[in-house]
Amino acid sequence: MSTRTDRSNMGEHMDVVFDSDLLPAAARAAGWQELADQALCVTQVRFPDEGSLKVRLKAVALRDGVQLAALTYGSLACRRTPALIRRSDPELYQLALITGGRQNLEQCGRRVSLGRGELVLYDSSRPYEASVTAEGALADSLILNVPKRLLPFRDAQLSRLLAVPLPARQGVGGILARFLTGLGEEAPHCTPQDTGRLQSAALDLAGAVLAHHLDRERSLPAHTHQHVLFLRIESFIRAHLGSEELTPAAVAAAHQMSLRALHRLFGHHNTTVAQFIRRQRLEHCRRDLAARHLSHLTVHAIGTRWGFPRPAVFSRVFRTAYGMPPGEYRHRALLRAGTQR
Repeated sequence: MSTRTDRSNMGEHMDVVFDSDLLPAAARAAGWQELADQALCVTQVRFPDEGSLKVRLKAVALRDGVQLAALTYGSLACRRTPALIRRSDPELYQLALITGGRQNLEQCGRRVSLGRGELVLYDSSRPYEASVTAEGALADSLILNVPKRLLPFRDAQLSRLLAVPLPARQGVGGILARFLTGLGEEAPHCTPQDTGRLQSAALDLAGAVLAHHLDRERSLPAHTHQHVLFLRIESFIRAHLGSEELTPAAVAAAHQMSLRALHRLFGHHNTTVAQFIRRQRLEHCRRDLAARHLSHLTVHAIGTRWGFPRPAVFSRVFRTAYGMPPGEYRHRALLRAGTQR
């Protein structure tokens, strides 16, 4: 079976990869069913055309049973029946972010059709049916699996949100969507210490999204409010890195808080607002300088793009951070990339 499971010295971190293209056509459906039952939730899966079945899965386990699964697939239908629930119930809430294609879900008598940029919640302890009709392009989704015991809500409360489309383009839903997308890309490279922080952020953001739609923000713990505020401010800063007007005072004003409270919030994360802004700007510059498709841009243009309009200042802070001026860094990075092709 073309399934890889790595259990290294990273504690609970696990990377699971499935690619149906690497299996003989006759073995793809059974291979996917076996892995999905282990890595996700036991369901009955049916593919309209098993010979041309397309499924890819990458899952990252965090801590305490929290897991993020990135899925790409063609047309399929799956059911979780009462019999399957009696046979195996991990007691999970599954929060899915649709990142491509159109997908359908039915649970608790509600049926919803979901498109890109929407979140939906479903419950492993209740029957459901899901389907994807992929016409040409494949469908994509990110699924955050969270044990029920880790969320500060009762089943009766969350039942109101099952199979209901939850917007994920702005507000706290947008922050969660961006976080899940980044987590899917970067989590395999994180340390065990990072994994714990990522799990905490995932739970806080998921809890904040659900509380928002339940109109129960006040029921969240104080530390969750503070963590979500920090993540909201991080997102705001990243969206405005190119602006010279991005200052600690401007950040505080945009979030209707005092400058002192803003500094105190960032102090709890062992940094300052100015340090965070500069670090993010430098990291974006570093990535752009190493990108072959941006080699037509001058070093000065890249610095200006990310909030360093004065070349001398950009060169000085970049050298301090990375040990060489930006032009030399770009030359070495592009030379190294050329030799690796």
